[in-house]
Amino acid sequence: MAKNSSTSTTVPDTAWLGRGRHLGPEPEQDVRRNLIALKAAGVLDDFLDLDPVEAARSTVLHPRDESADPGPTARRLFEARWRVGDGDITVRAQLVTYDPDGRRKEGAGVTWVLAAEAEDVWDAYWPSPATMFWPDSDRVPWDHDTAADVRLREANHLPKDDDDLRHLLRDCARQSWYVHLLVHEAMTPDALGQRPLTGHLPPSLRHRVIEHRATPEQAQIADFAVKRELDVRLPRGGAVVLPTSPPDAAYTAEDFTVSTVFLDGSIPTELLERIGAFAALPQPMPADAETALNRLRRGWHLLTPDEELVHAQRMAVMYAEALDAMTTSRDRYQEAAEAAHAALAEATGGTVLPRPAAPDAPASPLGALTKAFGRFRGAGK
Repeated sequence: MAKNSSTSTTVPDTAWLGRGRHLGPEPEQDVRRNLIALKAAGVLDDFLDLDPVEAARSTVLHPRDESADPGPTARRLFEARWRVGDGDITVRAQLVTYDPDGRRKEGAGVTWVLAAEAEDVWDAYWPSPATMFWPDSDRVPWDHDTAADVRLREANHLPKDDDDLRHLLRDCARQSWYVHLLVHEAMTPDALGQRPLTGHLPPSLRHRVIEHRATPEQAQIADFAVKRELDVRLPRGGAVVLPTSPPDAAYTAEDFTVSTVFLDGSIPTELLERIGAFAALPQPMPADAETALNRLRRGWHLLTPDEELVHAQRMAVMYAEALDAMTTSRDRYQEAAEAAHAALAEATGGTVLPRPAAPDAPASPLGALTKAFGRFRGAGK
């Protein structure tokens, strides 16, 4: 696992984090099918499909670490491992599905949290961790943001109601884990222009950005809303990458605003550069995201053969140290008991007192193995 240190305020540059809702009937089955297909194709090195309760009990690296527990509402835990770059950088990722919040309306879907970490600084051109678990198909509705009713792979038009519009922008800035882009349509675009601009982004960045669209007649209200809520402006026929709330100190509205965006199917190079620059800024670490990253680091199960060997060697050393400590404790007890016996005999004028028996040594792996081997020999006779 990557050893880069991270603060509790920003996402480390080795990590990729995502959270969303799946509105389909069989979310876990969609994940299984995708993982099986990608492993068969050689894209994944390996994967695991685990029950959350059993996963928490059988955590390999830190068996007593409560931070590895996904919680009581977890439905399923998946792990996957793959290589990127020239094949010498390993990525490890965990996806956990959760029962929907009871306070949400019926049909809210299943919530999922995904944390991935590489052994080097994350590259936007690496494969998206989202599509390692979820099929990148429009027929599988896994990409709904939990902060608002918007999707990653669509151009989401703003609500018609002014209050709903402001609440949407506020929730996205304060609660969402994603980068949010607001584009104004100078005129109603054709079919090519209706496609999301985020489709031109590199793979790993594509599923970190949500695109909002303001219709031609929403120019003033959208501009007023972002000015009031986020202190930025939306140019007519242009776009702005929305800040987080509170904004990063390095964020200035001018640096992340594009005055003109052509919605004709052409590649908006300037806008894509601004999105990439924003994504490169230190991103705030939500509390839930920090929990997911800690669980990935400390609750990992999918070991490579080399890691399994190292783990077995570490466990053998641990058992040997425990056995040595128990043996030493037994010997010290025996010595203390004999000294006390001698002192009592001297105090009573040489009367011989019953010698206290040494306590039985606690069971050890070596003793259990010896006993089992003895039974085997007896049966053979």
